[in-house]
Amino acid sequence: MSAEIRQSRMGLIVWIILTCGIVAALHLGKAAIAIPLLQADLGLDLAQAGWLTGIFAVIGLLGGAPAGALAAAAGDRRALLLGLGTTAVAGAAGAIAPSFAALLTSRLLEGLGFLLIIVAGPAILERLTTGPERDKAFSLWSCFMPCGVALAMVGGPLFQSWQWFWWSSSGLAVIAAVAVTCCIPHGVSSGLQRQLLGNIRRVLYSRSTVLLAVVFALYSLMFFALFSFLPVLLMERMDISYRGAGLLSALASAVNASGNLAAGYLLVRGAGRGALILFASGVMGAAGLGIFLGLFEPLTTFLLCLFFSAVGGLIPATLLASASLAARETPLVPIAVGLMMQGSNLGQLLGPVLVGGVTAAFGWSAAGPVVLVAAMAAGVTALFLPAAFQRSEPTVRTAMSLPEAAMHGPDPKER
Repeated sequence: MSAEIRQSRMGLIVWIILTCGIVAALHLGKAAIAIPLLQADLGLDLAQAGWLTGIFAVIGLLGGAPAGALAAAAGDRRALLLGLGTTAVAGAAGAIAPSFAALLTSRLLEGLGFLLIIVAGPAILERLTTGPERDKAFSLWSCFMPCGVALAMVGGPLFQSWQWFWWSSSGLAVIAAVAVTCCIPHGVSSGLQRQLLGNIRRVLYSRSTVLLAVVFALYSLMFFALFSFLPVLLMERMDISYRGAGLLSALASAVNASGNLAAGYLLVRGAGRGALILFASGVMGAAGLGIFLGLFEPLTTFLLCLFFSAVGGLIPATLLASASLAARETPLVPIAVGLMMQGSNLGQLLGPVLVGGVTAAFGWSAAGPVVLVAAMAAGVTALFLPAAFQRSEPTVRTAMSLPEAAMHGPDPKER
């Protein structure tokens, strides 16, 4: 196969995997934008609506590493198809749910499908890409969350009933599954089926993997500390309508993808992973402090929100691109990604709780120090990453055959 044909095919595969992630994020974000319709149709209160939106984080917190182990044992392609199929069926079941209990059950199953998709997608990229191509692929993959959530925020109001929104999202999952079936090659069996608990233990004992999960938790804490309350904050600071605040929040979320892409560009050109995380953490901490303290005019505050999101996007892309450095063997990458997702979901739960608590007691200005402390902790943790990666390097490299290692030479991702 010529280099041009291979590159074209690989580009198609990367875009298909990204589409699967966007579809998964759409399923995550659709409940939040559909809350008014759900309240009108099913008579839900805000607490029940909160469960519909928060159940994904609970599942991710509890099941990240086990889902990664399942993907490693069953095969990444099979796990991705299982995740898409579960999401499609659960979404369709939710569309005909007659009660809150039935809808919550369907959301639970959607969350399981979501988790399988987001651990299997990176595993496929790790298997099929090498060197600088891998860093580019992972930076593109990390755009799935802001793009999918923004798509839900923009697309949701186009539907007059939440049921049609659910049916449409399920249809997209089916289309994505067909694309995976037709275009994604099978992987070689890893032979890990009888070693699930042992492999989870090996990942947990990897210092670099734990550090990545800690940074992901701190990043998510900072991000959701702001974005969980951003519409309300913008309505108060800018005196705009709920719909206007929603559109501005969608824009602020979407620009996170620019940081994701920039991380891939910088990694390919030799930027250090710890340095990128340290820089982005510092910017998020300073910007978050300025946003919550209300030191600036409303427009400047919103521009700080955009800056917070865009520069912050460097962090998740860098972390995901580092998964194969942290895992001791290539087949363990989905477990490492799963552990990182557990960290991400821990931060997603803690951020809103901490900010909500201090804001209720002391006002918006008290939320600034929460973000600043998390940023400082993320920066300090990032300082330990280069040494941790060097410790993991020999075991990661043993997963590559000697002829393949000789052909590729030193991997540029090992920095």
